[in-house]
Amino acid sequence: MAANTRKKITLFALYILTLVSVILYSFSDGTEQPVVADPEKVTLTFRHFWTKEHDRPILAIFEDAVRSFEQEHGNVKVNFEGIDQTIHREQKLKSEMVTGTPPDLFVLFGGAEFEPYARSQRLMELTDFVAEQGLVFRDLSLWTLEDRIYGLPFEGHAEPIFYNRALFDGLGLAPPSTLTELDAVMDTLLAEGILPFALGNEEQWPGAIYTHYLMDRLAGPQVILDLAEGKPEVAFANEPYLAALTKLQQWAQDGAFNSRPSGVSTEEAIELFTSGQAAMYLNGNWDITLLSAPGAVVQAADIGVLPFPTLEADQSHSMAGGYSIGIGLSAELSGPRKELALELMRRLYTKEVQQRIVYEGLRLPSMPIDFDPARTGPVFAQLHRLMESSPQTFIAYDNVLSPEVRRAFLALNDQLMSLEISPEEALQQLDAAAAAYWQLRNNTGGEPR
Repeated sequence: MAANTRKKITLFALYILTLVSVILYSFSDGTEQPVVADPEKVTLTFRHFWTKEHDRPILAIFEDAVRSFEQEHGNVKVNFEGIDQTIHREQKLKSEMVTGTPPDLFVLFGGAEFEPYARSQRLMELTDFVAEQGLVFRDLSLWTLEDRIYGLPFEGHAEPIFYNRALFDGLGLAPPSTLTELDAVMDTLLAEGILPFALGNEEQWPGAIYTHYLMDRLAGPQVILDLAEGKPEVAFANEPYLAALTKLQQWAQDGAFNSRPSGVSTEEAIELFTSGQAAMYLNGNWDITLLSAPGAVVQAADIGVLPFPTLEADQSHSMAGGYSIGIGLSAELSGPRKELALELMRRLYTKEVQQRIVYEGLRLPSMPIDFDPARTGPVFAQLHRLMESSPQTFIAYDNVLSPEVRRAFLALNDQLMSLEISPEEALQQLDAAAAAYWQLRNNTGGEPR
């Protein structure tokens, strides 16, 4: 290319560049425009344990909220991680709390489980946050320590008996209201070759639902509270608890449950119920979404909901349940990361999210919102009416006890139902576990690690 031609091209390029600069300047105010740097990238960690089939609706609700939050905050990434509930509660979170390295946000149980974390200042206090946002909850007692709030429940729960109404009607059975009536119903079912209860005790806590109901009915609600407080004059080895565990083991011996419950999952137990092989299923309302499986013999219209029977006919029934499942935040959060974490919490605790928890998850809302029970289907509608009419509720015993004693409670209960240990031995070992816990706590001046 000739030198003269290259010169012309260069002059033309300079002309075009000058022209573009003049045009851009004409659209400005004539001042120098600052260069805006990208906002600093921020990563938040959020751990949950919605890994089971019945958790899918709740997982979808919170995933939507998290992804919407990310879209509105382009510089923020939320690592939304799900792991097994037992691993999270019994292993990872406990060790992380010791080292001060928990996730930024995490699903947590209130009551005895959250207290040691709050006392050791590992949980962010949310008292001012709740007041500033004007948040109202049905019950924060399980999340409050010395009048300060350290976590927020996102749902409530209840643990009723679901029963095959069509099967009961066909056999002329009335829903039992007392333990004596329940015994008679189970005798009739067994005589007809029908399994009374479907039980999946793979995770141990489902079998403990029967235990805490029998303990409550035979001993009343105060004993477990005294045990949880470590009162020296109270022991697990008492006559009402012995009667409760003896009755439970007798049910197991008589065939009230499917064989080898400890090797049966929740989903398999529900299939026993919805296929018509088992007449009843005792568990939480979180399983309602699985009780209407496509093609199931027992459909939602055939399922009744009733409270666990009382000892005497004139006693009012209490329901195991409450607002014990929620979200906590790490006390290590500070600065912009803390503000972003609290902003995410604002997105999670809204009327819209609570309504989705009801309509899609079939869970009880933790906040006093309006919803139409007719839109939730017949099973949830029955449960909602039952909860509204229940004179009182109580928290499942494994959530009242300290984590260390709870592990013994669940393991021993599983052995009891598997006929591997006597009721007397189970209660003695529970007392030993409780004594070891309180001795360690008293010696260390705080919660065991």
